[in-house]
Amino acid sequence: MSDLYFAQLPVGEMQNFAYLIGSRSARECLLVDPAWAVDELVDRAEADGMRVAGALVTHYHQDHVGGRIFGMEIEGLARLIARAPAPVHVNAHEADGVRKLTGLSENDLVRHESGDSLALGGITVRLLHTPGHTPGSQCFLVEESGAPGKLVSGDTLFLGSCGRVDLPGSDATQMYDSLHNKLKKLPDDTVLYPGHFYASEPYGPLGEQKRRNPYLRATSLDDFLMFLGA
Repeated sequence: MSDLYFAQLPVGEMQNFAYLIGSRSARECLLVDPAWAVDELVDRAEADGMRVAGALVTHYHQDHVGGRIFGMEIEGLARLIARAPAPVHVNAHEADGVRKLTGLSENDLVRHESGDSLALGGITVRLLHTPGHTPGSQCFLVEESGAPGKLVSGDTLFLGSCGRVDLPGSDATQMYDSLHNKLKKLPDDTVLYPGHFYASEPYGPLGEQKRRNPYLRATSLDDFLMFLGA
């Protein structure tokens, strides 16, 4: 039986996905982007016999970490810390933005560089710095021996598209590099799990995205920028 504990859950009012990633043998899990429905996410983990050992943040936008957006107040990470105190793992470039939006203290955060990894039982989560949507955007490659990897991609890569690059802190050139020199080099059997439910399916093989996603098919930076209208 696989040691991997993994759940993809639709949450909130902006078609977000949250994730629970952990080890059945260690009975611990990490929550990815717990901005919405935090109590329900923790309840789900506890009902499955898992202890919440921390949170993983893909990027600092409010619909992924909490804060005020479009007139809504999202409890997010602040609620998680109150309900199940545990470290919040962020890319070093994103930490100040997370603190500003959520009110968390520096002691609540663990700052990471690209290539860092976290281990839970027989499960490894590799942290991949993929700037473009934001300066500190990161994806999580979930690995278990003998099984295809699972790529939790936040707002960097979606099924059929990629994250916006017209927001403050976005950078189209960095997005091209993240997509083509990092994510596109992962094995075809890697399964892509995005940060939003923007396609007809909630997840799919990365190899299919390499063949069909126009943002991955661009053959040069100039073509990519032209396609974006940047």
